[in-house]
Amino acid sequence: MEFPKFLLGDNTDYPSAIFIVHTEYPRFIINLEDDEVQWFEEFTNEDEKELETETESLIEQATAFYDREVSRYED
Repeated sequence: MEFPKFLLGDNTDYPSAIFIVHTEYPRFIINLEDDEVQWFEEFTNEDEKELETETESLIEQATAFYDREVSRYED
């Protein structure tokens, strides 16, 4: 089964949270309410250095995905 790069998620236990799931490496969930990121990968020190530069771009992409999805509901 193939998944889209980003998935939008919510949970009634966290009514104000907006979760975006990134399904490709490096996999993570970001809560747009507070920008908290939970990674699903284990990283070495070398990986972490590379991830620092990539993380900002991935979070921007996740936010853009959310904005796009919300705009589709509003139309």
